[in-house]
Amino acid sequence: MMRAVHAVLLAASLWFRSAFGGYGISLFAAQTSPPDPCYDEHGNPRRCIPDFVNAAFGKEVKVSSTCGKTPSRYCVVTSAEKGEERTRNCHSCDASDPKKYHPPAYLTDLNNPHNLTCWQSENFIQYPQNITLTLSLGKKFEVTYVSLQFCSPRPESMVIYKSMDYGKTWVPFQFYSTQCRKMYNKPNRAVITKQNEQEAVCTDSHTDMFPLTGGLIAFSTLDGRPSAHDFDNSPVLQDWVTATDIKVVFSRLHTFGDENEDDSELARDSYFYAVSDLQVGGRCKCNGHASRCVKDRDGSLVCDCKHNTAGPECDRCKPFHYDRPWQRATAREANECV
Repeated sequence: MMRAVHAVLLAASLWFRSAFGGYGISLFAAQTSPPDPCYDEHGNPRRCIPDFVNAAFGKEVKVSSTCGKTPSRYCVVTSAEKGEERTRNCHSCDASDPKKYHPPAYLTDLNNPHNLTCWQSENFIQYPQNITLTLSLGKKFEVTYVSLQFCSPRPESMVIYKSMDYGKTWVPFQFYSTQCRKMYNKPNRAVITKQNEQEAVCTDSHTDMFPLTGGLIAFSTLDGRPSAHDFDNSPVLQDWVTATDIKVVFSRLHTFGDENEDDSELARDSYFYAVSDLQVGGRCKCNGHASRCVKDRDGSLVCDCKHNTAGPECDRCKPFHYDRPWQRATAREANECV
């Protein structure tokens, strides 16, 4: 008897779904749509923020050098530990062969540790020449970290820059070098105080040649900044983490000092930059007045503004909501425009 009842209910359900084109399902979904994160259960405004994302994923990176425009040899140096005898395994980089090319798209594709794909520069682009990687985020983001995973040894010296005006001007985010003073005229590991919170520092951390592959450089934008614990009330740090574009400049290669020896061609073919993954972790900048970013009619990324705010970053009040000045939302106050 129960089986018969279940069969009838199932048949009725299928008929209802087909007869009304799934309307009943849509209606039910509409009734249980998730609440708006920008308002509490009573409809009162509260701070809301977009999801944390890797803002670099799938985006184009413009690079100043890529191997393989004409087929060329490169050699990978291997040795398990420092001081061990080095061996070189040589290969060909060829942009016309999908099995042998190392394009910039590999910087921001899906990073699979079991099937690494690496962008690779031309060989021996050495100081004072440099190599740049430039990434446009498409709008203002509040950046938490910038990281690079290397297939080659990490650079001896490099700089991370940011732009807040879509690449018109650049300011340094962080310097890395074994010789900070000599390369960038900066002290090594300078102490950050409240007086210089918006200033890039130089460090010799993560600049060792080893490991020869798989090394990581990760820059945390708020690490060591005194006001980080009170970010809501620090316009200086809110400005510091804001970026529309990121640029990485590789200034100087690590070498074993054999690039000028008799067999220097083989040695020089062993020195290049190769990166498997470039990440920019952060959130679409919406000043606490939106829980997501969307594409507008022009295809540009903008905040889906709430709290009677408007603008690409919800950075102004909507018309007719000027009774109090615009303010960024905080954990305590939504600062809705009224």
